[in-house]
Parts: sequence; structure tokens; C-alpha cells
Amino acid sequence: MAAPSKKYQTIDQQVDLLRTRGLELDGEPERWLRSVNYYRLSGYWYIYRQIAVLKDGKVSRSDQFEAGTTFSSITDLYEFDRKLRTLLHDGVERVEVALRSQVSYVLGAHGPLSCEIPSTFRDTFDHQGWLSDVDRRVTRASRRSPSIQHHQNQRSGVIPIWVLVDILDFSDVSKLFEGMKVSDQYAVADGLGLHIDLDKVTGNQRNKSLKNHPLARWLEQLSVVRNIAAHHGRLWNRTVVPAPTAAMKTIEGLEGLPKGQSESIFGALAVIAKILQTTSPGSTWVHKVGALAGQSLDEMPRRSTREMGFPDDWRTTKPWVSG
Repeated sequence: MAAPSKKYQTIDQQVDLLRTRGLELDGEPERWLRSVNYYRLSGYWYIYRQIAVLKDGKVSRSDQFEAGTTFSSITDLYEFDRKLRTLLHDGVERVEVALRSQVSYVLGAHGPLSCEIPSTFRDTFDHQGWLSDVDRRVTRASRRSPSIQHHQNQRSGVIPIWVLVDILDFSDVSKLFEGMKVSDQYAVADGLGLHIDLDKVTGNQRNKSLKNHPLARWLEQLSVVRNIAAHHGRLWNRTVVPAPTAAMKTIEGLEGLPKGQSESIFGALAVIAKILQTTSPGSTWVHKVGALAGQSLDEMPRRSTREMGFPDDWRTTKPWVSG
């Protein structure tokens, strides 16, 4: 039987509830609860709730807060995450633009309409399904894009790949990359500064990488992370779709990725930082992310960058340090 829905509570009642559960109400809890929402903030105070052992031996979080937990510590964590979302969205945007450029450049070498030809891609690619998605993107863009309108009216509806990529969603381009032949995948990855050294991986990992560039899985992860940030979701302490690391760890600056696979935000941040070194030289993005993590999260009581997958020595390794 489903549990009944919880009763509506006023802001004052929410404040009283938090007080009875042991939260020290410094700062401006009423303002925060009114402007951000009780439920949204609960994702940040969950980890501050006491751990309880149930009768069956299972461990759970009780409603009571750990002693000394303040409301301001929760809002500080929320603010850290909000700033991280802004930075991550900015970084992914630059990666997305660079990816579109590289994909259009590599596929364009096969012909302006190469993306419409099945033989351009691997046999396992759902080419017809992808083209159906593209048709919907073109229809959507035709209402507001002068470029698409020009090609529809003046070019008989023929839209070359270097025009088409700009109206696709990140997930569309990610799927397109996965469907590309491996030689084209490597050309795109190299253009992004991701030079894998296959001599440094095991035979099994080498075979996997020669069948499908690991960047395909990383683009899937970045697409998910981008959507989380775009919809104001929580990034701190978040697990995302895993991406393989064996071959990626051979890239200079990505040695700090975890073994096997990465499913924490650290991996996504590191890959973005590495790509920006090539596509946006001189960018201060990596330094801003490092400063935010080191000066905000690591200085919070009971919080650590390890919760986001950062290794203990991240401050002294690339891409977080230059040189």
C-alpha cells in the first residue's frame, strides 16, 4: 500500500520542523525556504542527517541532524553547487561547439551530405533513426534559423553537415560520433586534443579502443551532465553514467582519472578541462573550477572534494596545475 502524501506545511512550520530535528537555524532560513524550496534543499542536508541502524540491521538516515549542523552550512553547500553548475555549463558549451566543428570537418571531408549516406557509418549505427531525429530538428529550426531557411528556399533543402551540426542537440552529435567509423572517431578526438597512447594499455583494452573510441562513452556522460546542469540539478556528490578510463588515462593530463571507469563529476570536469586546453587556449576555466573546489568545498566542515571523485593529490596534477 502506498504511503499517503505528506501534508502541506507553511514556511514557519518547516522552520519549526527543522528546529525539532536538531538543525541550528542561523542565517535566514525563512528566506531560503521560500526562494529555493524545502525539498530542493533537502538534497543537500541529507548527508548531515544522523545514521541509524534499523532492527533488521540495515543502515538508514534518521530525521535527526548530526550535532552542530547549521543551516548556513547547508546553504553554503548549495551555493557551491550552484556556482559549479554555472562553470560546468560554460565548459560543456565550449566542448559542444568544438565537437560540432570537428565532427562537421571530418565528415565534411567525405562530402557535404555524407551524413545522409549509410556507408559513411558503421553497420551497427541506427542511421535511419538518427535521420528521423534530424528531420525533427530541421523542422524545429526552420521556424527561427535564417541559415536553415536559406538552404530550404535557395538550396533545394540541401543542408550540408557543417550547417546541420549547429541545429542538432548535444545528444544528437554524441550519437553521431558513436556511429562514425573508428578512423573518423580518432580524427575527431585528435582534433579535440585527446591523443590516446594504445601502447600503454592491455591487449583487451586496445582491442576495445580500436573498435570504438572511448570518447563515445564520455560524450554520453557529458550529455547527461550537461542536462543536469541545464535543469538546475544537483552535481555535488552525484553519480552519473559511467565512462571507461583505461585508454583515457594514457592522455597527458588525464592520468588522475580513476581506474576502470569514472562515474563521478570529477571525471567529467577533468575531460572538459583537457579539451579546453586545445580548443580554448588561455581559458581560465580550469583555474576557476579548481579554486571553487579547493577554496569552497574543501574548507567546509565535514565536506571534501573526495565526495565528487577528486583524488587526494589533484591540486598537484594536470590539468589542475599548469606547466
